[in-house]
Amino acid sequence: MYKVTIINGKQETVIHHPAFNDLKVQTGQIKQGINAADSFSFTIFPGNPGFHIIRPLRTLVTVDHIQSGKREFEGRVLLPTESMDDQGKLMNSFLCEGELGYLNDSCQRHGEYRNMTVAAFFKVMVDRHNAEIAGDEIDKKFQVGQVTVTNSTDNVYRYLGYESTLDSIFDKLIDRLGGELRIRKQHGVRYLDYISKAGVQKMTEIRIAKNLKSIEKEADPSEIITRLIPLGVSMESEDEGAVDASQARVTIASVNGGRDYIEDEAAKHIYGVLAKSETWDDITLPANLMIRGKQFIAENNRVKIKYVLSALDLSLIGLDPESFEVGNYYPVINPVMGINESMRVVEKTIDIIHPNTNSLSIGDLFKTASQYQNDMSKAQKNVVQLQNTIHRQAQAIGGMKTQIDAVNGAVNSIELTLRDSDLDALNKAVKQLQTAIQELDESIGDMPIYQPATETVDGLFSAFDKKKLNLITMRNPVDLDALVAKVEALEGGNNG
Repeated sequence: MYKVTIINGKQETVIHHPAFNDLKVQTGQIKQGINAADSFSFTIFPGNPGFHIIRPLRTLVTVDHIQSGKREFEGRVLLPTESMDDQGKLMNSFLCEGELGYLNDSCQRHGEYRNMTVAAFFKVMVDRHNAEIAGDEIDKKFQVGQVTVTNSTDNVYRYLGYESTLDSIFDKLIDRLGGELRIRKQHGVRYLDYISKAGVQKMTEIRIAKNLKSIEKEADPSEIITRLIPLGVSMESEDEGAVDASQARVTIASVNGGRDYIEDEAAKHIYGVLAKSETWDDITLPANLMIRGKQFIAENNRVKIKYVLSALDLSLIGLDPESFEVGNYYPVINPVMGINESMRVVEKTIDIIHPNTNSLSIGDLFKTASQYQNDMSKAQKNVVQLQNTIHRQAQAIGGMKTQIDAVNGAVNSIELTLRDSDLDALNKAVKQLQTAIQELDESIGDMPIYQPATETVDGLFSAFDKKKLNLITMRNPVDLDALVAKVEALEGGNNG
């Protein structure tokens, strides 16, 4: 039913084929999902022609369904494992990753990107990946395909660092704007699409007593919110000396009878009080904040449900028109469990040796423990980066303070000289002042601006503080033009 081929350069070797007994893998399982690289794991014995010629990261692997002609997996060998059982029989096991994993082979470069469309910024990252890949590794390159994800303004303001291309795409786009990555082949060209949602509605049913073998329901109530505290833009502290990193924000208390929260009464009755805040930095009016908060709790306040089921693919014997594909929606009917609705396939497992054990995950995609751990590691890395940024910022501010002290010292010197009418000393003091101001200007120019800190958008510090930084002045402002005029007047008076 399935053919497995390994590719080393231009040499192709079939290591599994249902028509030949000497071409078999002992185990073989494909896992497909949304926004994740597909995987294929298999085990072979020494008699298999691929036993001694598979090389990690270099050997390519394809798995094709012979009847339909559909390619179920394409990627590379990632991790080999050599083992021997209690009877002394040797075997090699391999874990392979799909084409999306190629985006981990390249790193982005630091850059600031303003006023770019989502599609243009996505292309920047894909082009950087292609430029990093060696010329003879054409199988690891992508062409930008369809890009349908956007935001309200259809432009983004982003910084890129030195992370892998795949991590950068998720961090800068998917985690913020949503959407899904899809790889497709047309005329031998590998396209990478960034689309809102893949898949279409299908009519092939998954029904009890027809093709549904088993079904298991999982419920995750961890994201339920019964009390939401909507927060808007940061408010300026009345205490000019305040250094608290946590700033007060606009709330809905003034338009909600003094309460700064809204509640989902039905959910509260079931689960009790589960409070959470949500922040919208672009909202300044409490009334608009109230509307946005109600929309958020209505759209997101639900128990996530996932069904893991085994269903026979009757298309293989002509009883169904289509097979099940990840991303598509199918009617799922099980009167015993009260299920009768169209659901999306989010994961699919294919056993190429025992296809009757294939399984589907339908509904919401839950995070595994390893995914939670990965998210925690990323969060910890972000904290370290922020600490380094704050340290550099503190050093820069310390240097600026030294320059400001120098300017103030020069101003005091000029004031004393003016009172004594010492022109030579005055000229010298003016030059010192000009030098100090130039150094201060250079210090301010060297101050790093970290996304998205601008005069209108809060970032590492507030927009208000950014304005103050841009307009920073000395404690005793000096009009240099007026000062020069005074010097000229004094010189004229002495000449007279």
